[in-house]
Amino acid sequence: MKKIAVLGSTGSIGTQALDVAERYPDEFSIAALSCGHNIALLREQIRKFSPAAVCVVEEKDAAELAAEFPGTEFMHGEEGLCSLAAGCGAEMVLNGLLGMMGIRPTLAAIEAGRDIAFANKETLVAGGSLIMDAVKRKGVRFLPVDSEHSAVFQALSAAGGNKIRKIILTASGGPFRGFDGHQLAGVTKAMALKHPNWSMGAKITIDSATMMNKGLEIIEASWLFDMPADKIEVVVHPESAVHSAIEFEDGTIIAQIGAADMRIPIAYALSYPGRLPEAGRKFSFTDLGRMTFEKPDPKVFRCLGLAYEAIEKGGSYPVVLNSANEEAVAAFLKDRISFVQIADCVEAALDVHSPRAIGSVDDILDIEKEARAYVLRHIDILT
Repeated sequence: MKKIAVLGSTGSIGTQALDVAERYPDEFSIAALSCGHNIALLREQIRKFSPAAVCVVEEKDAAELAAEFPGTEFMHGEEGLCSLAAGCGAEMVLNGLLGMMGIRPTLAAIEAGRDIAFANKETLVAGGSLIMDAVKRKGVRFLPVDSEHSAVFQALSAAGGNKIRKIILTASGGPFRGFDGHQLAGVTKAMALKHPNWSMGAKITIDSATMMNKGLEIIEASWLFDMPADKIEVVVHPESAVHSAIEFEDGTIIAQIGAADMRIPIAYALSYPGRLPEAGRKFSFTDLGRMTFEKPDPKVFRCLGLAYEAIEKGGSYPVVLNSANEEAVAAFLKDRISFVQIADCVEAALDVHSPRAIGSVDDILDIEKEARAYVLRHIDILT
C-alpha cells in the first residue's frame, strides 16, 4: 500500500485524487492532507481518510481542528506545508496546489526523497531549473498529472531510445474556439467560466479560455521532457480525446487517447508504473464519431504567443509571465478588467521587465512580487 500526501486536497485535482484513493483502498492510504480555507470539506476528508498530519493556512483553523481530531497532527502556514511535504511519512506527494505557493513544499518533498505527482504547473513554469535540478540530484520520480503531460510521458514509453522530432500538445480550444478578436472583446466572466469539456477551478478555466493554460504547458513540457519550445506544437482538438502526442523523425506519431476524465492521469501517476482497472470513464471511438484538429491563432489568443515569447527569452521571463497572468486573472474574476485586458496586462509586464538570473526560490519570489506590483499599477491605470 502506497502512502500518499495530497497538497491542495479540497481543490479540483485534490478531490479527484482522493476519489481515486477511495476507490482503491488496498492500493493507497492517505498519510497527509493540506488545504487553504475550505475547512468544512477538509473536515469531511479527515473523517474519511484519517490522515496522520494536516496543514491549513490559518493558525486558528489548525487549533480548532486539533481539538476536534486529537489523533491527527495539525500544522499551518508555509513552514507547516513544507514540514508536511517533507516529513509526513508519505512515499509520494501529490501537489495539487495553485500558483507559486507550491514551489517550496515541492522542493522540500524532493529533498526528503519523496516521489512527486505534479499538477502545480505554475511552480515548474517559474522554477523549472531549480525543480528539475533537485529531481535529478535526489533521483526521485517526477510524474506529471496534467492530462497533456501525462499523455506525452506515456507516449515516450514507446520511444525505445529513438529521437523525438517534436511534442504535440492538444488544446480543447476552450469556450471561445473560432472566435476572432472582436468577439473576444465581448466575452463576460460567466461565458469564460463555461468550459465545454473539463470541470476545473476558476483560475485554470479562465487560463483555458485565454489559452494561457496551453502556453504554461509549453514551458512545463520544455522542462519535463528537455525539449526546446520550438519543437513543441499546439493543436486545437475540441473533442479532447487525443490528450497529446509525440512525433518521431520518420514521421510516425504516437498519441495517448482516452476519456476526458482527470482521474485517469491522476491514477496513472499514483500507481506508476502499474495501471489501475476502471480508473475513470471508458472511451469509445464509435461513440465519439469523429476527431478534428485545427491550428490555434496566437494573434487572436495572444496569451499563447506571449508564452512562446517568454520561454524563448528564458531566464526570469516565465516568472513574469506566470505572475502577471495570475494577477490579471484575479482582477478579471473580480470584474476589474475585461477578458482581453488579461493579455494586455501580461504583455505590458513582459515589455518592462529587465531580465535577472535565478539562483534560488527567493530570486523567483522577488521577481514575482515585482511583476504582481506592476500589474496592479497597470490595472489601476486601465480602470
